[in-house]
Formats: sequence, structure tokens, C-alpha cells
Amino acid sequence: MPGQIPLIGEKFPEMEVITTIGKIKLPDYFKGKWFVLFSHPADFTPVCTTEFVAFAKRYEDFRKLNTELIGLSVDSTFSHIKWVEWIKEKLGVEVPFPIIADPRGLVADKLGLLHAQSATHTVRAVFIVDAEGTIRAILYYPQELGRNMDELLRMVKGLQVVDKYGVALPANWPSNELVGDRAIVPPASTIKDAGERPRRYTCFDWWFCHKEIPKEEAEVVREYLRRIAK
Repeated sequence: MPGQIPLIGEKFPEMEVITTIGKIKLPDYFKGKWFVLFSHPADFTPVCTTEFVAFAKRYEDFRKLNTELIGLSVDSTFSHIKWVEWIKEKLGVEVPFPIIADPRGLVADKLGLLHAQSATHTVRAVFIVDAEGTIRAILYYPQELGRNMDELLRMVKGLQVVDKYGVALPANWPSNELVGDRAIVPPASTIKDAGERPRRYTCFDWWFCHKEIPKEEAEVVREYLRRIAK
């Protein structure tokens, strides 16, 4: 049986891993940075290849958000290296981030990423971890559907905005149907606070208030969304 998946809000488990750049310790290796750890079912498979190309093409966008990338599968280091070489040679794309080699499935098991029907395949999953080493988001995808990297960029940027301004963000931010690129004000904690809210913020009711945040925060994400529309 797979191990217990860590939960959102918990610290990313400490572990030493073998990667294509050597042995590193997580989450310490990315101390002070956010990182996205993503698992893929197997090297030399079509959907995973398209994902690695997409991640590589957006690597600098992630880095602008103080965010690093690291891949993971139960393939060997040799397999990872040959696959990355193939991607560079045949597709003209260099993969600039490390990939964890986990042929015994120990890392995948610790993170709850082994496929339920096969101990020889990792599920297609994503962990978004903040600069404090705390897991902020976890996503799972079916083997048949590749991930949308611009949405992952939106999530990282959105979580950083949440932390910076102490707000929540609405559906489809920054293009929400009700409040546009504005942010949701956190819930009231007292009766007095609830009563004062309509005077301090724009509100549909005291429990649903929103406020403006700097436009440049939303513009970063709009650029990702423009890519999705192309």
C-alpha cells in the first residue's frame, strides 16, 4: 500500500534524494525559495515528454517568482539522463532542473505517490512548497491528461499574493466574474468587525467583502492566461 500523503499546511518531509545533479536534501536544498515538485509516471513516454518541454520553457517564469522545479519518477538516474539528452537532441529543448531518481520507490512511497495499481509507476502529481518548507498545494492528474503549467504559475503567484497582502483570491483570479482582479477580505472575527466592514470595504454583505490590490500583481498572471488562450 502507498504511504500516507503529506497534507496541505504540513512541512515537506525531510529526505535525501538522488537526482540528475547529484545527492541533495529536501526541503533544505531550496531553503528561502518556493519549489514545485512534480512526479510523472515514466520517462520516455509521450505525455510526460510534453510536460517536461512545457516546464522547461517556463522555467525562467517560475524563477522570477523565486520558485524552483524538481521532477520525480521511479526511473533510474541513467534513464533520466538519457531521456533529457533525447529531449535536447530531438526536440531542441534543454531541461534545466533536476529530476529525482527513485527506482526503489522509497521517495514516492513517503510522499504517497505510488500508483494504486502499480508500484512501478508514480502518479502524475504536484506539490507546491513555500519558502518556509510548508506544503501549500497538492494536485493530482490522471495519466492520460497532461498538466497546465501556466495554471501552476498562476497558483504560485496567487499564493504569494495571499501571503503578501493577507487576503484570499476568488475563482479564476484575476478575472473573476464578480470582483475582477480584486482580493477577498478574510472573514470577520468579531461582531464589531462584521458591522464595520461595509464602511471599510466594498461588500455584497458583511461576510463577502473585497478590496483592491496593486494592478501589477494581476498583470503577471494575465500574461500566463494569455498564453493559455493562444
